[in-house]
Amino acid sequence: MVARFGGCSSVDPVLHAAVTAAHAAGDIALRYFKTNLTVELKADRTPVTRADRECEARIIDVLHTHFPDHGFLGEELGEQPGNTSARWIIDPIDGTKNFIRGIPFFATLIALEEDGEITAGVMYAPALDDLLYAQKGQGTFANGKQVSVSEVAQLQEAMLIHGGLNDLKARPCWQPFLRLIDATARQRGFGDALGHSLVAKGLAEVALEPEIKPWDVAATKILIAEAGGRFSDFAGTPSIYTGDAVISNGRLHDEVVQLLQG
Repeated sequence: MVARFGGCSSVDPVLHAAVTAAHAAGDIALRYFKTNLTVELKADRTPVTRADRECEARIIDVLHTHFPDHGFLGEELGEQPGNTSARWIIDPIDGTKNFIRGIPFFATLIALEEDGEITAGVMYAPALDDLLYAQKGQGTFANGKQVSVSEVAQLQEAMLIHGGLNDLKARPCWQPFLRLIDATARQRGFGDALGHSLVAKGLAEVALEPEIKPWDVAATKILIAEAGGRFSDFAGTPSIYTGDAVISNGRLHDEVVQLLQG
């Protein structure tokens, strides 16, 4: 299998393996997309399908072939310790509800964590054939072309991306979120990886995630950082493990965090 990098001629082995795995998972997802899949509910009441599990298993197979000592942390198959401090964090189908309904806004997310730091990340939306990847110190690329966050420096000129409003409304951040709506120029509910990719590409300025797991944002963290933006939780801590996230172009980050803490 040949990883497709949109014209990029020389790629590090880590990224090559991650992109190869993402494309392999994408091929599986597309075979199931818009078919009559059985949908199950996990313990947390979120949906899962056969496609999710098969995609994750395929990703692990591909990455294990290249890096047999690495561990894994995946949404569907859990944690598999390795023999080193490096592990891959995997969301096989981010946006499963979209996937189930035949909406093409879903993506495979793969990130490499080494000694607690995310050092590489891939986001691949197979129904859109949209590939983003980044590696520490190397920049962020979308379909082979380097991208960067926007230069918008005023909230009143910013586009705000959010996911489900119920998740925000159920939390103490609801009133600060309403103030953030008033402070920004436009608001759109794209959510999930699609919203994150818009910030990385400079097409939006802020994305909020009030309820996340590490696999939802591990790839996003380095994609945003290498595109020149910032990632943190609602309190400003740059962690993927605290349950919420602010994803921004960096210029507006402190102001957004301050509003959320207000």
